[in-house]
Amino acid sequence: MENQLAKSTEERTFQYQDSLPSLPVPSLEESLKKYLESVKPFANEEEYRKTEEIVQKFQSGIGEKLHQKLLERAKGKRNWLEEWWLNVAYLDVRIPSQLNVNFAGPAAHFEHYWPPKEGTQLERGSIILWHNLNYWQLLRKEKVPVHKVGNTPLDMNQFRMLFSTCKVPGITRDSIMNYFRTESEGRSPNHIVVLCRGRAFVFDVIHEGCLVTPPELLRQLTYIHKKCHSEPDGPGIAALTSEERTRWAKAREYLIGLDAENLALLEKIQSSLLVYSMEDDSPHVTPEDYSEILAAILIGDPTVRWGDKSYNLISFSNGVFGCNCDHAPFDAMVMVNISYYVDEKIFQNEGRWKGSEKVRDIPLPEELIFTVDEKVLNDISQAKAQYLKEASDLQIAAYAFTSFGKKLTKNKMLHPDTFIQLALQLAYYRLHGHPGCCYETAMTRCFYHGRTETMRSCTVEAVRWCQSMQDPSVSLHERQQKMLQAFAKHNKMMKDCSAGKGFDRHLLGLLLIAKEEGLPVPELFTDPLFSKSGGGGNFVLSTSLVGYLRVQGVVVPMVHNGYGFFYHIRDDRL
Repeated sequence: MENQLAKSTEERTFQYQDSLPSLPVPSLEESLKKYLESVKPFANEEEYRKTEEIVQKFQSGIGEKLHQKLLERAKGKRNWLEEWWLNVAYLDVRIPSQLNVNFAGPAAHFEHYWPPKEGTQLERGSIILWHNLNYWQLLRKEKVPVHKVGNTPLDMNQFRMLFSTCKVPGITRDSIMNYFRTESEGRSPNHIVVLCRGRAFVFDVIHEGCLVTPPELLRQLTYIHKKCHSEPDGPGIAALTSEERTRWAKAREYLIGLDAENLALLEKIQSSLLVYSMEDDSPHVTPEDYSEILAAILIGDPTVRWGDKSYNLISFSNGVFGCNCDHAPFDAMVMVNISYYVDEKIFQNEGRWKGSEKVRDIPLPEELIFTVDEKVLNDISQAKAQYLKEASDLQIAAYAFTSFGKKLTKNKMLHPDTFIQLALQLAYYRLHGHPGCCYETAMTRCFYHGRTETMRSCTVEAVRWCQSMQDPSVSLHERQQKMLQAFAKHNKMMKDCSAGKGFDRHLLGLLLIAKEEGLPVPELFTDPLFSKSGGGGNFVLSTSLVGYLRVQGVVVPMVHNGYGFFYHIRDDRL
């Protein structure tokens, strides 16, 4: 990272944004061919024949018309999908987003210099906060290295959404407020909000032109901690962000109507660099078992999380940390990047602050005191009850597999990610006796404002291999051949998806054009096989590779009867 940062003096974080290629629209014929192939594992002959007819009819009829309209739309935009995706995947969704949409993960510091230890929450918190603020400064100076594949720069726009960003609830559609500015663009907010025991505090992290130091941050955190632990708990306004979106929007409007000052307080939270959460729990964690810490970060206490915030940095009583982030403004790789940066810094400095202990005379944190009444308090307790009831339906298991890692799979010339995806297909097949429709995240960041594409891992080849593994009469050699065919298919599909040649986002575009034109929903999308194969967000297996670093993160399953499967790959473990 250091070398990369040094190199990046001549390259600015956002300098390639204007030269990135536009997101292409794939060919209709190709997309429909790929779609047909993806439904095969979930259909008998009769069902497949029916879907084939529907697809042919779509291709020569309404599909072609919609495709032409989509091409027209794409002409006027560098990314024809961006606005649609944000609305359909995130902002129009009405279910509570804190639990259902946000992603969360623990910081890996407990694996080296910071094992769980009571009494370390505040001191460690001041150090981790300081490293995060340094990253914020690098980003403002555009010194965060540009991500590349080979020599090809990737889109960095999502990094603008990490700090000073917040979702705001609306009655039918939410919106995203982004207050971040680079130094060359102008002023950016420089305050953070701290949530503790249902109360909210705010303080600036720049004093007399300089970033506050860990000893100075420690003084601020200690002041808040002492105050909250010696006085009654606050109302826990933050719990409202965990509510169903329209209910939260109405509760927010009521809150603002109660006292105009409440709006100023809400805006203070929205524009803050990040929200720092102080939890009283001490979740168990070891390098081999992340289950309890993940549950604590993903669920936790809703009165000390601002569910709509792009970055909640969470601290626990035993000096363990994590983050919980709204998924709407960015994808997890942004968080993986800053988490890795901070973890490396803590590792390099042996978990200590090695600078001056001097504490300047900095103003104490200011409390954000909301005007509330019985109705608001009632809304808060209702939100908490709803949240914890829904969270109780979630089971989390996160264990390290330590027999081998990517060193061995690469040694065998097998792609480590594909290796895990196929193992997952086999596990599901053995457990349930049939194939499981599966979503894997593919990245489209080589295009302007590109985010993700759906990669459907449950291929015909994968199913054939699973069947061979369950059939004792099939020889080892034949099983191996089928496995290699499944690998090749998966790798090709992933490459296609990243190159803008996936089909799920294309089909979504065609559906949205039909809706915008006031046309009836084409039969392709109402065909039972469409949702049975995962279409319309019905994937039983919702999966993503978090990366090849010491960073882990999770999102809840896509459907109630489903699995969320998130993994990171190291040299010696999975």
